[in-house]
Amino acid sequence: MRRSRSMSMSWLRELRELKPLFHLLLPLGIHWVAAEMTVSVIVDVTTSALCPGQTTCYKAIYINGLQQTIAGIFHMVVLPLLGQLSDEHGRKNLIIITMSTTIFPYALLAWNQSVEFVYAYYVLHTIANIISHGTVFFISLAYVADVVNESKRAAVFSWITGLISASHVLGDVLALFLPKKYIFVVAILLFIFCLVYLKLFLVETVILTPKNNPKLGCWAKFVDAFQQRFKSMRRAAEIVTFSPTLRSMALICFFYDLGMSGIDNVLLYYLKAVFGFNKNQFSQLLMMVNIGSIFSQVLLLPILNPLVGEKVMLCSALLASIAYAWLYGLAWAPWVPYLSASFGVIYVLVKPSTCAIISNASSTTNQGMVQTFIAGTQSISHLLSPIAMSPLTSLFLSSKAPFECKGFSFICASICMIISLCFACFLKPDTSSSYDREGSPETPLLSDN
Repeated sequence: MRRSRSMSMSWLRELRELKPLFHLLLPLGIHWVAAEMTVSVIVDVTTSALCPGQTTCYKAIYINGLQQTIAGIFHMVVLPLLGQLSDEHGRKNLIIITMSTTIFPYALLAWNQSVEFVYAYYVLHTIANIISHGTVFFISLAYVADVVNESKRAAVFSWITGLISASHVLGDVLALFLPKKYIFVVAILLFIFCLVYLKLFLVETVILTPKNNPKLGCWAKFVDAFQQRFKSMRRAAEIVTFSPTLRSMALICFFYDLGMSGIDNVLLYYLKAVFGFNKNQFSQLLMMVNIGSIFSQVLLLPILNPLVGEKVMLCSALLASIAYAWLYGLAWAPWVPYLSASFGVIYVLVKPSTCAIISNASSTTNQGMVQTFIAGTQSISHLLSPIAMSPLTSLFLSSKAPFECKGFSFICASICMIISLCFACFLKPDTSSSYDREGSPETPLLSDN
């Protein structure tokens, strides 16, 4: 009885940690609701436009892969760059700027869903992905690290990823019941509300100091900005390289994302081609995963993490992701994808576990830079995975497959997650490295010249 009471009090204390973050979490939650609303309907819209009258659209699979590859190339530079800018010029402005780019692609589809507009959507969505995908989340984590004590970060990060799952559930419910023609309009209105709310109510956590730099000419400004960017990238690389924990986490995140991003890229098209899933079934599947994810991230991880630590939670989540990939790959009946999706309740813990380990191994002044630098290395996996997954999935869905296994690409993707699990087993989590603590303060990337 006493033990359960103490656990309840601990849970309430962790909940109070979120109070200073309300004005960040509310618009973030609404933003994720709006983004999730569009996921299930995009497959139907793009397939209808590019491959009318067909359930299997190889063109959409290849274009999605190309989009992910291009975004992955630019992410390697853009994510660390925006992370450093958030350390120097404030989290609030960077969150608002990056979040605003998500409006434009969906505005096109709200206007028209013809073939030309779908191609234009892919172009704008690629640009928006380069700027905002992952950036909003990781800069938000840096904001949290500014406010929350180090010992509480794992639990708070878990609450935030739980909020993502809750937002996805609400987004899936709205997608299930809203007519297709209204989904993009409602999503755009929610995106705009988030931007206005953040501008009015979010408090900046980075203390901005005035710069007294001499005035420079245009060419000198360009050279100076290039030199500062190079120094910043080199310093971020040195911090990660000289910390055994951060170095291991970069490898874990790279191989995990190499497998999982490839699966995410083709999954809905695979389910539509093999089992004839439509918008409603996609929403049901995603909703089931996200409801379970709320429980695991909001309740399970905050309770178990103090007992077993981030490493055990990470290894358990990686093991679940391998089972998830294998069940999709060997799916023999329409109910198997639902069984596979149930493992999402556990593998979603990969993100809060990795973020907590990375945050605890980084100094307070370099949170944004380190989180986004490792996210930049993950972008390499986003670049590589479609190169293999898109043609492999298309081949095994076609009549030219060398043998009968429509989900063979998913089994191949699981090998990457097995490698990630091996690295995680030998991980030794620690606090920030001496290099990170003793390094000189970062030279601002942008100067007020």
